[in-house]
Amino acid sequence: MSDSNDGPDVVWYKAAELDELPEGRVKSVTCGLETLCLTHYQGKYAALDNRCPHQGGPLGEGAIENGLLRCPWHGWDFDPLTGKPPGGYNGVATFPLEVREDGIYVAVDAPVEHVCTTTDVVAETLVNWGIDSVFGMVGHSNLGMADALRRQENAGKLRFFGIRHEGAAAFAASAYGKLTGRPAVCFSIAGPGATNLLTGLWDAHVDNAPVVAITGQVPSHLLGRGAFQEIDLTKAYGQVAVWSTQVSATSDFGELTTLACKNAIVQRGVTHIVLPDELQTQPKTQAKAGDPKGRITPIGITPPAESLDEAVEMLSKAKRPVIIVGHGARFNMDAVTAMAEQLMCPVLTTFKGKGLIADSHPNGCGVLGRSGTPVASWFMNESDVLLVFGASFSNHTGITPKKPTIQIDMDRMQLGRFHAIDIPVWGEIGVTVGLLRERLAAGAAAIDQRDEIAARWKIWRDEKRRRISETSDNGISSAVIFEALTRLVPANAIIPVDVGNNTYSFGRYFECQQQAILMSGYAGSIGFGFSAAMGAWAATQGNDPRFKGRPVVSLSGDGGFGQYLAEVTTAVKYEMNITHVLVNNGQLGKISKEQRAGNWNVWQTSLINPNFAEYATNCGALGLRVTSE
Repeated sequence: MSDSNDGPDVVWYKAAELDELPEGRVKSVTCGLETLCLTHYQGKYAALDNRCPHQGGPLGEGAIENGLLRCPWHGWDFDPLTGKPPGGYNGVATFPLEVREDGIYVAVDAPVEHVCTTTDVVAETLVNWGIDSVFGMVGHSNLGMADALRRQENAGKLRFFGIRHEGAAAFAASAYGKLTGRPAVCFSIAGPGATNLLTGLWDAHVDNAPVVAITGQVPSHLLGRGAFQEIDLTKAYGQVAVWSTQVSATSDFGELTTLACKNAIVQRGVTHIVLPDELQTQPKTQAKAGDPKGRITPIGITPPAESLDEAVEMLSKAKRPVIIVGHGARFNMDAVTAMAEQLMCPVLTTFKGKGLIADSHPNGCGVLGRSGTPVASWFMNESDVLLVFGASFSNHTGITPKKPTIQIDMDRMQLGRFHAIDIPVWGEIGVTVGLLRERLAAGAAAIDQRDEIAARWKIWRDEKRRRISETSDNGISSAVIFEALTRLVPANAIIPVDVGNNTYSFGRYFECQQQAILMSGYAGSIGFGFSAAMGAWAATQGNDPRFKGRPVVSLSGDGGFGQYLAEVTTAVKYEMNITHVLVNNGQLGKISKEQRAGNWNVWQTSLINPNFAEYATNCGALGLRVTSE
């Protein structure tokens, strides 16, 4: 590149080598930000605008036929040297060209100073709200928004992770929200890109994870006319998004983005912005970037006095109270654990709450339910009061309705969601626990159950050791795998898990320390594990001290891993330090088990798999295949 003698507003670029373009041929070349059509005809070279004036067809992908350059899209013809058409329609512009000793040079206008656009306002607002991670795919109907995100990334204010399938982007954003309580963005084109996001966004929706989805859309003037890739996206997202809008030319882009961020955080769900193509590069008018100042209130909700009094009265009389914690209690576990220690009572977790208290803690009893330990089930059965924090009472967990129950949650819709609760308490968990501890400090009837907890753990650990000692010709047993992981996974790791037999075994056999567990709860979506690991890893690269620098160790079966197999290349591209444990049984094992349990024939659950270790190595990762204990 060298400056032109024509003035400071023109820049010369080397477009091709002297022998690069044969006589009678054309090709697309990029000079700065301009894409041109370079032609070689009758011994002369020319540089034309690459966009056909009909519908923008790429002339550099066309051909010279009968002395005319023909557009590959619809056959419009142009003189290959002058850009003029044989008919009366518009021609294409030409650019100054010089053939020099070292190549062919073309002059284009120097880049002009960027004019702030509507999508710059969107991107700046996202950053102001603390969003630092975007997962998505750049495409033809979101290029303006993508360029705005690029500028924010270049300024060091956010990171963009280009995935291989939009479903992985949504799962990654969902996992990020579950882990941190803050939204990430998933990003796609119109049509199939936007619909590919929906499975992962449904996972976020049903598990109350904050996510902001941004999708492109066909140009506004084509809406309603059945254009290529046109889908009514606000309708398509109607049941998955707690808030959704499609912007117009007169929209306040900063305010709408603020509402997307606020609704995602406050309603703990998916929000959605639809950006028609042409509006993404529209210069901003009076709209300013939004921020959270004055838009968010503290969440320390004090419970009603009447509910608190009833809860204190029931707990003060209980001899064998049991605390059950779900995923909703994850940010208040110091207070909950202190209360368990005060009452000397067991703490059970839901499957989504696995790891919220260490299994080695004197009060910890592991997971309750189908994926749980016999320790937890025993103590629920022996209890006289259940004190439940941040749990949804899923049928999968199996919290019994037969015991007197106090349920505490800041979401009133979660209280008594599936059946009547003896004492539903609306309040923020941390605040409510503090008030309960204060009121119960004078004394309670609870007995010390910690020796019983230790005894029940000994029974279960002895049983696990017996299972580990049993050898088999059918590979390595789950008991062996998860005993090894219990020893080797760092205590502060983040562990995203998939669904299937591997996850059930993880819930039963893996003993948590301070690890954070992520899973697809109510959606139970296969394929969550590795995609979620990318979202978790992104959270460890930010400035949040709760997660910064923590290792990520994810888990899946072969069925789940196969759903988003190509995302290994995404992890390699962005140097994501993820350890993924793949339990390979060559089938959809949980479905085979269900078929047997229902007296069905086992049918169509077998899988043909590659050597996953070799596949990982081919993608640029480290792949290790384990075949013996």
